[in-house]
Amino acid sequence: MILQHPRERDVPIGTAHMASLCLPSAELHVVTSVAEAPALERTLADPARPAILLSPGAGARDLATEAPRTPVTLVVVDGTWSQAKKIVKNDPALQKLPRYAFVPPAPSEYRIRREPEETFVSTIEALVHTLGALEGDAARFAALLDPFRAMVEFQLDHARRKMSTRVRLPRAPKPPRPRLPALVTERARDLVCVAGEANAWPYASPERDRFDEELVHWTAVRVSTGERFEAVIAPRHPLAPGTLRHVDLDEARLRDGIDLAELAARWREFERPTDVVASWGTYATKLFEAAGIALSRPRVDLREAGRMWARGKVGTLDDFLATIDRTAPAPAIPGRAPRRLAALEAIARFMSGSGASC
Repeated sequence: MILQHPRERDVPIGTAHMASLCLPSAELHVVTSVAEAPALERTLADPARPAILLSPGAGARDLATEAPRTPVTLVVVDGTWSQAKKIVKNDPALQKLPRYAFVPPAPSEYRIRREPEETFVSTIEALVHTLGALEGDAARFAALLDPFRAMVEFQLDHARRKMSTRVRLPRAPKPPRPRLPALVTERARDLVCVAGEANAWPYASPERDRFDEELVHWTAVRVSTGERFEAVIAPRHPLAPGTLRHVDLDEARLRDGIDLAELAARWREFERPTDVVASWGTYATKLFEAAGIALSRPRVDLREAGRMWARGKVGTLDDFLATIDRTAPAPAIPGRAPRRLAALEAIARFMSGSGASC
């Protein structure tokens, strides 16, 4: 009894149909479970010929040493290895059957279809080995492989002839990929670099569920004019253990910061309708908007722009500065955000100038 997965039915180089034609007493059922074919259910329930399942895996008996010596109904599942495993796994009727397996005496001759492992063989090859073990006469079923081998050779010969007559046409040249986003090259005068820092509890800390990340330092520079913006925002939550070290500001400076309403008012005075906000990644811009303050669009991610320019990974801000052979001037105000902003400004000037087109 061959149970064939429906997706395998129309595969032209499948071997289950070939095997069923070669074996007069074989039945081929295109199903995904025994319950889909009442006739199959009745056959498997015949006590005169108890059913056994050909299925390798844990608990399978070796046909070479434990083959049953009384009449049985052999059940074989046909499909890709993943399809066959799924049929057996999801069918209680099949799971109840005694399982048998074998070690093939030679690698599969199924050279037109790749097997997951060297010990895996096609359905018709599996039947040759299994029936030979059950009948105690391996040579009796060797003729099953004649049409199988003929099909394999026919397919290989066709592939060779097709390759020898194939005419390779020249490919049309691909248009050159842009080295930088248009927002950087065409809107250079509108670029506003931004950098921000947060009071953020560690992910493993239980306080992480109680206190969201909050913006505590926000900096910006309009690249074309050098206009700058800086604001320290007083934290609304308890300070996380690493916040002061991370933002590189003392606690008094943070506590004396402005509130979000004042930040929003000052930012509205600074921004222009034509601004193109540039950041390294999206963390800073998301942090700013999480504070409930609108941020200009369009935007450009200078890290992604760096990847376009380098056509590969760029690493950190400092890594990319070294790649483009630029240095960032030391900022006049303390904090990690101003230092990152200075690096961003140097990268933006490089990209929007002639250096990035080299």
